[in-house]
Amino acid sequence: MTGAMVQHLDAVPPMTSSLPPSGAEGVAELGHRRYVGGLWEEIGQLQFDFLLAQGLQPSHVLLDIACGALRLGVKVIPYLEPEHYLGMEKEAALLQAGLEQELTAAVRHQKRPQLLQGADFSFERFGRRVDRAMAQSLFTHLPPAAIEQCLQRLRPCLQPDGVFYATYFEVQQEQRNPTEAHDHGFFAYTKQQMEGFGEAHGYRAEYIGAWNHPRDQVMVAYRPAP
Repeated sequence: MTGAMVQHLDAVPPMTSSLPPSGAEGVAELGHRRYVGGLWEEIGQLQFDFLLAQGLQPSHVLLDIACGALRLGVKVIPYLEPEHYLGMEKEAALLQAGLEQELTAAVRHQKRPQLLQGADFSFERFGRRVDRAMAQSLFTHLPPAAIEQCLQRLRPCLQPDGVFYATYFEVQQEQRNPTEAHDHGFFAYTKQQMEGFGEAHGYRAEYIGAWNHPRDQVMVAYRPAP
């Protein structure tokens, strides 16, 4: 398996008129670490520490949505049981960089991470349910329809007691976001909007808020509604 979704140079301000290139061209120009926003070690460790604090266990199956070049993966794959890390990413070049430059051959062999490339949130392709899912700096680059598509397609793949954690840029009043997703675009939402996206697709939303993200992204948790 080899995996993908929408990842990012962690958010160019909305007033920026020209965005860096996206896709394979952007990865080649910027390099895989810069393409996903830099702060490689800091944000990778932040995500791992957050998941541990929320009760992540080695036996859990974790889905890393928009896993990029495995910024979280290099931290969490050694912790999880073999084949319990699932990563989906839309850019093949990022997956290749993660496997070849970031994850050691020993960890790849021992832990056998399951990776898929795809941009349509077709999580059913993994053929298993997940206990935890993470989307760090994904919804910061997506319009509402794409966020709802992600939530809708994840819902049947999430265990009844599973949790999906997602970060976003928070605003106090609804703003006009771009209409098309872009790996380096800036999208921001209110707390009420983010809760509403989840509730419309069978989730109970829990606002977590600040979690020490260096760019002030906040966190929301989605749990399957009874």
